[in-house]
Amino acid sequence: MKIISYNINGIRAALKKGLLEWMEEEAPDVICFQEMKAHLDQIDKSIFEDLGYHIYWFPAEKKGYSGVAILTKVEPTNVVYGMDMEKYDIEGRLLRLDFGDITLINTYMPSGTTGDVRQNFKYEWLDDFFSFIENLKKERHKLIICGDFNICHKEIDIHNPVSNKKSSGFLPEERAWVSKFINSGFVDAFRHFDESPHNYTWWSYRARARKRNLGWRIDYFMVSEPVVTNLKDSKILAEVIHSDHCPLSLEIEF
Repeated sequence: MKIISYNINGIRAALKKGLLEWMEEEAPDVICFQEMKAHLDQIDKSIFEDLGYHIYWFPAEKKGYSGVAILTKVEPTNVVYGMDMEKYDIEGRLLRLDFGDITLINTYMPSGTTGDVRQNFKYEWLDDFFSFIENLKKERHKLIICGDFNICHKEIDIHNPVSNKKSSGFLPEERAWVSKFINSGFVDAFRHFDESPHNYTWWSYRARARKRNLGWRIDYFMVSEPVVTNLKDSKILAEVIHSDHCPLSLEIEF
């Protein structure tokens, strides 16, 4: 099974840049989108259905903002929209699909780059998300969590760790949270296969950052330890351009 995670920064804009044609060529079994910035009635869903996908769409209440979706060729056995916490669910932050004993969670974590109010909201999210996953693990042991975490974990994950040490997304508290999350029983799938530097998933639109590979690795596949033996590969598809992020892939066998 090939799973793709991709912050597309606007589904309608990405479709104009060849997203659908790329999906047809890449042919993932499951694709998890973040930051769709659209309600389902704002696009022609048949274009995805014609590729064989079941569509699960969890937008923000506010149009043109946030939202997550999962398109899957394998029909899930259970679907859960949100965390049952209104302040996050109105922003379309999390979607869960179960496939038998496997649980896939697609999440778009808040950014704190616009100031203290949203940074504090981000810290609240991190605490609540951690508790949410801890509770879920009591029932569901095989977890695959993907999405835009909006945090670089280590210095290797950012092009300039010194100048960015006080930037939201690379703050000590945020990085410590990722360490805590991994230590609670998860594996960073990409780093399981590749420890090399200069592998990023997001680049600013400014200063030709992508062309110069001045990026941040803020998108992840985190898998719970019972799933690790099923992993076959995980890659960052940096050459794919429909967004300021790039997709990442997970190949897994059950």
